[in-house]
Amino acid sequence: MAHLRSRRRLALAVPVVLSLTASLGFLPGVATAAPAGAPAVTAAEGPNLSYVVNTRADRLTIASVKKAIAAAGGSVVIAYEQIGVIVVHSANPDFGQRIRAVRGVQSAGATRTSPLTAAGTTDEGAVQVLSAAEAAKDAKAAAPGAEPLEADQWDLRAIGADKAAAINPGSKKVTVAVIDVGVDDTHPDIAPNFSASQSANCVGGKPDTSYGSWRPVDADHYHGTHVAGEIAAARNGIGVAGVAPGVKVSGITVAEPDSTQLFYPESVVCAFVFAADHGVEITNNSYYVDPWQYNCLDDPDQKAIVDAVNRAQLYAQRKGTLNVAAAGNANNDLASDALTDDSSPDDSTPVTRTVDPHKCLDLPTQLPGVVTVSSTGVKGTKSYFSSYGNGVVDVAAPGGDRYQIPDTPSQNGRILSTLPNNTYGYLQGTSMATPHVAGVAALLKSKYPWATPAQLQLLLKAQADNPGCPADPYDGNGDGVVDATCEGGKRVNGFYGFGVVNALRAVK
Repeated sequence: MAHLRSRRRLALAVPVVLSLTASLGFLPGVATAAPAGAPAVTAAEGPNLSYVVNTRADRLTIASVKKAIAAAGGSVVIAYEQIGVIVVHSANPDFGQRIRAVRGVQSAGATRTSPLTAAGTTDEGAVQVLSAAEAAKDAKAAAPGAEPLEADQWDLRAIGADKAAAINPGSKKVTVAVIDVGVDDTHPDIAPNFSASQSANCVGGKPDTSYGSWRPVDADHYHGTHVAGEIAAARNGIGVAGVAPGVKVSGITVAEPDSTQLFYPESVVCAFVFAADHGVEITNNSYYVDPWQYNCLDDPDQKAIVDAVNRAQLYAQRKGTLNVAAAGNANNDLASDALTDDSSPDDSTPVTRTVDPHKCLDLPTQLPGVVTVSSTGVKGTKSYFSSYGNGVVDVAAPGGDRYQIPDTPSQNGRILSTLPNNTYGYLQGTSMATPHVAGVAALLKSKYPWATPAQLQLLLKAQADNPGCPADPYDGNGDGVVDATCEGGKRVNGFYGFGVVNALRAVK
């Protein structure tokens, strides 16, 4: 799989949110003084690419820009008039430059570097399918009243989710949308809590709500089903349990159906708008937006991507949706002044570049108001792969760590959850930590239905347990080399933000 991640904070994190808002605030507001339209295209055709064109959100401007798009050799896929984002296809190699010169266009750029074909994630390593022998061992070790495979779910016990379920499993009025590679709603642990009316396929930027469109195209697209089970697998005497087994879960597919499973910007824009317009309370975002791991604001294409995705996720927040995202698996310090990105663009030929994460943003995790999540293992310490950053990470949660071995039947330090075709398996990554936070947020929303996204974020931080920075140098994989440095204090620090979320405290 390609990738998944997230980051940031609120309460004491208000200055961070404000600074990000300030840094991004210019994006929707700067119109280029230029002709109202563009002359007809005569240039030779190039590769057919997808673009986002961002304008003022008024009908007259959008109508005018649509005419200019056609004149510049583009075709409109869909216009999200409520946020001023238009998804366009064009084979004109000069389309981006031409459309940026049109009156009313605030930013515009290509969303990919390779031609369109007939969306990445933040799990670390290949999936490990649960064997029949392991399942039998789990069932034998299951506690009275527990799910058959729950003995291997050390992550639930780590945040008190097993005890929380007896007090408040969550409300059916709360839905968490899994923006991902697809969700297998036929899985017996997911089916009881699945919301088809809040599900869709957004690949390409336009929602398809036909029945089953949200399902993974094959068993290799397992990531979203695993995430959905972590959030809301039912306590029904079958398999595993989710953090919030009483809430609803939906699936919004944004990953390309081929083996790349890339998450392109137009698909993610569609997902945030669809979730907002269909009453979703929380979105889970265990990915980064392709093709750029970091989108630099001094590049016109990447700036347009930041603008479009930010408009969509802010629209969701205004409609009452809390967005939760993964911090990533590169063990990067997201609060540093320089990082090496050698994976972008991931849809063509990557180049190695040095980026400043304050100016080159990981999406959607570094956007204002998004809850950024780092990962921990069974020992409660940072996972060896998890990215981090003081003032960037909001909260932490169990995401697994193969070097931290639990005292469970399978002794597997990864996270056990649902897979397509009625199977189960282990994954690790900030992809797995994020749904734990989304699940706890769903429990909080169930208890406080009036809470706004900003208030939910404050509640998440208030109930978290912070272990503080480790006393000894951090060596995540035990090879004798210091792998990361934790900055901050007991209340807030770079490894855990405000702390590891606590489901039991949330329901109490």
